[in-house]
Amino acid sequence: APRRGTPAPRRGTRRPAGAAGRGPGSPGNRGPTRTPHLTRTPMQRRPTATPDTPLPTPGARHRALENRPHLWFAHQLLLALSGQRPVHALLGHALPAAYDRLAELAPLSPLRPYLAPGLRAPVPALHACGLCRPRDGVIEAFARITTGARLRALAFRLERGGDARWRCAALDLGPVP
Repeated sequence: APRRGTPAPRRGTRRPAGAAGRGPGSPGNRGPTRTPHLTRTPMQRRPTATPDTPLPTPGARHRALENRPHLWFAHQLLLALSGQRPVHALLGHALPAAYDRLAELAPLSPLRPYLAPGLRAPVPALHACGLCRPRDGVIEAFARITTGARLRALAFRLERGGDARWRCAALDLGPVP
């Protein structure tokens, strides 16, 4: 019979017997079974893609290209200057002088394809895009844009701000036909 001064043990509240149930400081506690990320050796870390190795899937390759700021800006400028997207879509992505220049050019739709009566116009496409890094935090880029057989050039400058975001600082398009 249980004594009156000690409460009877409740079901499910007792720790299991053995080394694992003795608490955090006991010699039987072996800690976590997984190696924490920060304590892994270089050989245990997950392999990462290097610039030499191709990415495994087309989707991964596409996302890697989209994360390069000059390609993203070239595509966005193409959409705005061809009339496929409104100019204000780039409002937070351009510095005031570049946005003013973009607002001047957009109503002219300089990259909009010429549409002859009764013919379907080809959609403008980004043919090539290159860059130069004159200093840290600055990208000067160019883009070749094709519309059918016509080839146009676009140059722009990106600057990284204090918040680590890239913004278009300057924009130039060749002579408007």
